[in-house]
Amino acid sequence: MIVVGGGMVGAAFALACAGQGLRIALVEARAPRRTWPAGDVDLRVSALSRASQRLLQRLGVWGRIAELGASPYRQMRVWDALGGGSIHFDAADLGEPDLGHIVENRVIQLALWERLESPQELTLVCPATITALRRTPDGPRLVLADGRTLGARLLVAADGRDSLIRELAQIPTQGWDYDQRAIVATITPADWHQETAWQRFLPTGPLALLPLADGRCSIVWSASGARADELLALDDAAFSDALTEATEARLGRLCLAGPRAAVSLRLQHAQRYVEPGLALIGDAAHAVHPLAGQGVNLGFLDAAQLVAALDLARERHRDFASLWTLRRYERARRGDNLAMLAAMDVLKRLFGTELAPVVQVRSLGLALTDRLAPVKRLLMDRALGLNAGLPPLARP
Repeated sequence: MIVVGGGMVGAAFALACAGQGLRIALVEARAPRRTWPAGDVDLRVSALSRASQRLLQRLGVWGRIAELGASPYRQMRVWDALGGGSIHFDAADLGEPDLGHIVENRVIQLALWERLESPQELTLVCPATITALRRTPDGPRLVLADGRTLGARLLVAADGRDSLIRELAQIPTQGWDYDQRAIVATITPADWHQETAWQRFLPTGPLALLPLADGRCSIVWSASGARADELLALDDAAFSDALTEATEARLGRLCLAGPRAAVSLRLQHAQRYVEPGLALIGDAAHAVHPLAGQGVNLGFLDAAQLVAALDLARERHRDFASLWTLRRYERARRGDNLAMLAAMDVLKRLFGTELAPVVQVRSLGLALTDRLAPVKRLLMDRALGLNAGLPPLARP
């Protein structure tokens, strides 16, 4: 089996398959960073759900992630800039220790890679650049830039939303650009973040403050094209002023603590996840708006379900690269992923309009939901992934 993409989802999938009687090649363009300066924070962070935490625990890497740095958040406060409606989530209401963890992407990837270096049946092909995909009766073959070829019965693409494998396999996608960019940065608040994730819905896009263990916050500020251009053009002091104003100074003055970066946002869904000998997982299969931070959590669930489908094929002596096997994975994940993409799209559009009747209705909805404990619990269960149906994984 070949896995293309050694990021968080691809590395987790490869590690979950280790020790299951398969020879695995993991192809990645560049190895993760091993070290970084003290106090340095990756601009890319993920809000890991309980389901993702359980998967990483089963893979034996959660302890290493906690050692490198995982910041729990115990509350979430969301409010509407125009209508004033708000909602507050608290882990204590669920009897849970937290609502999830904010973890740097590089921390997750490094913890997984350190484990990937041990299994003898797993080969890391890195650095490597893919130039072609060939279909043969024996399965797909990859051609690398250095002239090497890799062949396998099954090729798993975990190479991100701009997946080269998906393109070479000519699997079309559906979706649209949001005319928004997500600006990411690390900031230092004047007041303690209270181990709380803060999110304010602005007319030009949502702004999230994600708490870090050292008292700082990682921000994800999704803004429409013109507003994003304005924010990126500001100097550090002016950007800090704009950020403080946008959060209504809930944490006092916010000061930029490093560089900024931005990525364009779009909704994207592959028309099919599988073909004989080929499967897409993670962002290669679907790209979702980051307003709820569900992207990597969906990818980890993809990985777990594909592993479960391969295990079932082995138990029943079926071809693990056949459509019988791979469609079982697709049926398990496509509907749930589509529902999440649709929900995030509706929220983006609902909170992106300034029409007075819509503003009134959405703010009323937030206020009512905040008062309805059963509804809030359902939402928190969903966000935590408590009902995600994570299939069992054998520890590698």
